Amino acid sequence: MRINVVGTSGSGKSTVGKRIAERLNVPYIQLDELFWKPNWAESTDEELFPKLEKVLSPDEWVLDGNYNRTTSIKWKRVQMVVYLDLPFRIVFYRIIKRSLRRGIRNEELWHGNKETLWKHLFTTDSMILWTIKRFSMNRKRYTELFEKPEYSHIKFVRLCSDKEVEDFVTHKLHIFFIAPETYAL
Repeated sequence: MRINVVGTSGSGKSTVGKRIAERLNVPYIQLDELFWKPNWAESTDEELFPKLEKVLSPDEWVLDGNYNRTTSIKWKRVQMVVYLDLPFRIVFYRIIKRSLRRGIRNEELWHGNKETLWKHLFTTDSMILWTIKRFSMNRKRYTELFEKPEYSHIKFVRLCSDKEVEDFVTHKLHIFFIAPETYAL
């Protein structure tokens, strides 16, 4: 079982990825944790790609994360891509709520990095701003990727509501990996 959970920031990738990994009892991997270094330093491709290839070498995992430049690595052996395509109003609400929570609580994310209220509300690095800018582009990009012949080996699952997400994680996910020939969304 090799699954990549993708979607715009605030769509619930980490939450859903963790739930799927727990349900299937497989390792959960966060692409952001591999990418970010201390003090919000970004990994170069030369640093990131070998780390990603190594953590994806086992036969079972759930990876959450997008990073366009990693698609060829992530999807080489992936069996399923779960695309969280929730409505903008839900994603926007979640990214605001998450940003405020992380800033107020001073939550540590990866390698000592923390998001601040200042960053989210008053800078161009704001995840809120990023979500507004990228929402439509992500939808278009994933729709196009799903049609590419080089990814025909992948089962693509597009979930467009919280109800669909819950139904998939609770009921349909397990069916796919036990009896894939009977699987249908």
